[in-house]
Amino acid sequence: MTTADATPTGPELPKDDLTDLDFAAGDEKQIQLLPTLRDVAIVSLIAVPIQMLATDLSVIDIVIGLAVLYVMCIGGLLLTKYVPLRLPSVAWISLVAILFTLPMLPWSGAILPLVSGIDFLALAVPPLAYAGFAISRMELDVMRRSGWKILIIAFLVFTGTYVGSALIAEITLRVTG
Repeated sequence: MTTADATPTGPELPKDDLTDLDFAAGDEKQIQLLPTLRDVAIVSLIAVPIQMLATDLSVIDIVIGLAVLYVMCIGGLLLTKYVPLRLPSVAWISLVAILFTLPMLPWSGAILPLVSGIDFLALAVPPLAYAGFAISRMELDVMRRSGWKILIIAFLVFTGTYVGSALIAEITLRVTG
């Protein structure tokens, strides 16, 4: 076998052509409620000992706070599934959480004390660990094919996010005194 036998004879695709990759349709309406709620419950259970390490809350307070957050997730997932407006589930869950905790609404006085002690940075540990484990072969293939260009894009996105967030924070602090 020579190298000419191993070389493909058809038209060669450019290195950054991703058309042959199998992208699954990411339709949020096809979300499976029960498996998703099961996964969120597992993450919530994993978060209990992490919250015990990160906060001074009792186990009962942690469980109640995480249960309230779980209910907010249920509401957001139900809206994702049944409302005809196409928004990602994270947006619906955020909107439900904002609606539950806006200080001017009458129920916020009952809900805010339940979740105020939860350390949200510690709450992000299980999903971030899962995201690290969930890198698929397709994503590695996309990264390999994208080459150095993806590093430039990542640098610009990180820089833009950081500068944009700092700018918004600075404006907000100056406006509010």
